[in-house]
Amino acid sequence: MKPHLLAAAVAAAFLAAAPVVAQDAAAPAYQAAVADSLRPADEVERDALRHPAEMLAFAQVKPGQRIADIRPGAGYFTRLFARVVGDGGHVYAFVPNRTAERENPRADALVAAYPNVSRVNGDLDAMSFDHPLDLVFMSQEYHDFHIPRFGVDVAKMNADIFKALKPGGLYVVIDHQAAPGAANSVVETLHRIEGAQLRKEVEAAGFVFDGESAAVANPADDHSLNVFDEAIRGKTDQFVYRFRKPN
Repeated sequence: MKPHLLAAAVAAAFLAAAPVVAQDAAAPAYQAAVADSLRPADEVERDALRHPAEMLAFAQVKPGQRIADIRPGAGYFTRLFARVVGDGGHVYAFVPNRTAERENPRADALVAAYPNVSRVNGDLDAMSFDHPLDLVFMSQEYHDFHIPRFGVDVAKMNADIFKALKPGGLYVVIDHQAAPGAANSVVETLHRIEGAQLRKEVEAAGFVFDGESAAVANPADDHSLNVFDEAIRGKTDQFVYRFRKPN
């Protein structure tokens, strides 16, 4: 092989391998986050269903990043993010104004446990942060914001998330899958949304679809039950989508 062709082949091989090496290098950080002694026992018990290390890898979480965890609840993912981003990063636990009275105390507990976590309150369709973000993460919440009593302009919410991210930043959404053709018609009755509908809405804000994960999918779920029904609770068919803000 001619020298210039050999050099090109070597360079191409290196570039092709680089993402794999980076992901492999991050794996110990993900496992360390999962093993965090501050994680409550009830959260650890859910790991077999929620696949935290796979979710961290899919979201491409790295040390030093700034991440917004939207409506974090008890903080299942907030804790994981805080450990991976480390002292050089930051996690914003975003609690909507509408649910702040009952959810602020849980966010404040996260702030007390992790120095790199802060609570942010605001309206979901008027979100802003003090620094550009690397990742906005939303788990099992997006469908709720279509429920009329939340009073959220979902298109404006997605547009604000787009603005909050750095160029190349990621928006990762996990939610309960609805039946084909359901779109957003069962968000209140079943607490599900059709993945195709969510993708259409997010892409309308300017995002580019960047991949999906089947880590929390369940083909045995026929999408007919409310996600809180004991027959399916914790075992719903879920989609995980990653969107990227173009550079």
